[in-house]
Amino acid sequence: MSEVTLTASTGRETGTRPSRRSRAEGRVPAVVYGGGDPAVSVTVDRRELRRVLSTDAGINALITLSVDGDTLLTVVKELQRHPVRRDVTHVDFLKVDASQPIEVEIPIRLVGEAKEVATNGGITEQRLTSLRVLVRPDSIPDSVEADITDLTLTTSIQVKDLVLPDGVEAVTDEDQAVVTAELTRAAVTGRDEEGEGGEPGEGGEGGDAAADDAGGDDAEG
Repeated sequence: MSEVTLTASTGRETGTRPSRRSRAEGRVPAVVYGGGDPAVSVTVDRRELRRVLSTDAGINALITLSVDGDTLLTVVKELQRHPVRRDVTHVDFLKVDASQPIEVEIPIRLVGEAKEVATNGGITEQRLTSLRVLVRPDSIPDSVEADITDLTLTTSIQVKDLVLPDGVEAVTDEDQAVVTAELTRAAVTGRDEEGEGGEPGEGGEGGDAAADDAGGDDAEG
């Protein structure tokens, strides 16, 4: 679990214009809340925020936020981005207690190689890319692995099949599919053509030709 530090400045004005001004100055508007205390409007340096969110933990990094001399343990609860540029436009920091579980979303990473699927003309499809879990803030894993080594065209991996680290409890429905396998379009087409190609030769065109030959003999006789 990655733990990083970030300094936040208080005293920012709320509203659209002040927020635009802050962004133009290289600062991202944010709010800090939780723990039964009133929400506090702050700003953070854009570059420093990018650094904080660039660890292996990504958005789930445990952030020690320095606010007016106070040190607060936080996680990013919500991150808003510009719809086109994808720049971060606002951040919600949630104050947490390291000993109390919180609900977060962690990425699912596929490991292994589904050789049987590939051998039979199939491909794997990851239907769930992240998992909602309940875990202590100081124990949030960077990711959870889904091993596809034993996957076949007739099996799937569900949430209940994932091996989670100690202290991590899945919140996502345990029966939800994480990874499935299916035939590629080329494989399906190939199988269809094989089926269609076999029938005419056996009783289709071959049978008609035999009938024509028989009819020709009768006409001559």
